[in-house]
Amino acid sequence: MATAKTRVLGYDCEAIAEAARLILAGDPVAMPTETVYGLAADATNAQAVARIYEAKGRPSFNPLIVHVPHLAAAEMIGVLDDAAIALAEQHWPGPLTLVVPLNPTAGITSIVTAGLPTVGIRVPAHPAMQELLQAVGRPLAAPSANASGAISPTRAEHVLKSLGGRIPLIVDGGATERGIESTIVAATGGPLRLLRAGPIEVEAAPVSGSKIEAPGQLASHYAPSKPLRLNATAAAADEFLIGFGAVAGHANLSSTGDLVEAAARLFDLLHQADAAPQPRIGVAPIPGEGLGAAINDRLLRAAA
Repeated sequence: MATAKTRVLGYDCEAIAEAARLILAGDPVAMPTETVYGLAADATNAQAVARIYEAKGRPSFNPLIVHVPHLAAAEMIGVLDDAAIALAEQHWPGPLTLVVPLNPTAGITSIVTAGLPTVGIRVPAHPAMQELLQAVGRPLAAPSANASGAISPTRAEHVLKSLGGRIPLIVDGGATERGIESTIVAATGGPLRLLRAGPIEVEAAPVSGSKIEAPGQLASHYAPSKPLRLNATAAAADEFLIGFGAVAGHANLSSTGDLVEAAARLFDLLHQADAAPQPRIGVAPIPGEGLGAAINDRLLRAAA
């Protein structure tokens, strides 16, 4: 992915207005938060979120944190129990992410949750992010604004060095206050579980194991319940075929071979295939460059 030029605008009302315009047009924008700079996009727009992954060169699709302006907005997206609400009231706005059951009518696209039934939600404290949330009136998915595997960015110049030419805008709010990513706590019933340590100390049981529930965890991901065959150019008699490009299939990730569209549709089609009557799933070949590497990574994990 390449843009003509990445603009850097100092944080003011004009910069927020331009950031809001770009986000509503489906582009990701780098924004300061109190933790690190985030790469924000409309969490209800699957292709906009796919462009986050495209810009970062992210090798796999992990769940992304959804940023909202206040607790009431969080309660429209997730199901917060008493323990979650108590933590939110104590620490929001601030560097705490709560992983809670997803409200299926919230409109959060499945690429944000990586197909999981839970969602990570945070109310940021930085005024720039708060003003942007108010300006767009949408929840924003925002992982760290750096190329995948690079050091997390705490200044606008870090973002420019890592993502220059890949995104249209960086809003420069100076150095971030905390400098490390948010604490992540799962509140999905039962005792609270610490998924990622961060700036806020919370009494929660640390989690170990292979199950991915939040950013910052490395392991297996959502996979369908059926056997999955890769590089299928035609459906076997017992397969639901997910097509790509010229391989039509029962459903197609992108008939035009657009990897952004394919990434945006991936989890929805995996769920569709999982619910289909055929006992097996086939997936057409996906090119390995760009976002195709992330799509293939997820498919390899699902096939395993």
